[in-house]
Amino acid sequence: MVDQLDQLRLVQWLSPAFPIGGFAYSQGLEAAIHDGFILDGDSLALWLQSVLRFGSGRMDAIFVAHALDPHTDIAALADLARAYAGSAERLNEMTEQGRAFGVTIAALLKAPQPPLPYAVALGYAARNLNLKTSVVLGLYLQAFAAQLTAAAVKFVPLGQTVGQQILTNLGPDLVQLAAEYAVTPLSELGSASFGADLAQMRHETMDVRIFRS
Repeated sequence: MVDQLDQLRLVQWLSPAFPIGGFAYSQGLEAAIHDGFILDGDSLALWLQSVLRFGSGRMDAIFVAHALDPHTDIAALADLARAYAGSAERLNEMTEQGRAFGVTIAALLKAPQPPLPYAVALGYAARNLNLKTSVVLGLYLQAFAAQLTAAAVKFVPLGQTVGQQILTNLGPDLVQLAAEYAVTPLSELGSASFGADLAQMRHETMDVRIFRS
């Protein structure tokens, strides 16, 4: 049974208004748009599907799921998440967002939070929420996709309606992936979204940048 108040708390934590600076990051999307790989809604949707199924979206969701488990060694999981960062900007993104998230959560919950990469920090904080792992992951993946879509809406640019239609169409995939990642073991960690990984590295060398990654 989903606790509605806890669900609202998680939605608040994942909101763009929650002060982790998510609006400042694009995970290489800016470089991909600049280099002509993402030109319209169709190419953005394909990019998002690939990242969610084979890239950082999948990896982060698995880290959230394992951080939710009270039996998980959270320090070891945090080290593993850092080790899997595909680029310097990606490592900085997960570190800085995790730090900002932890500071705010510590103030809200009146409890200290260890410095953790963002996905691990979210899962660790959500241990106290009465929510199924698949529910947490579904909302996390929705927020993940929404952040990248918002970046593309600004930078391609795309219309707001196009961006919202892409997120609407992704809904069934997000539900299915959340259920899958909720039971995925750490032994199956890995990324195969080479274009997205290379775009993150390419972003580090761009002379003019709007986003930090």
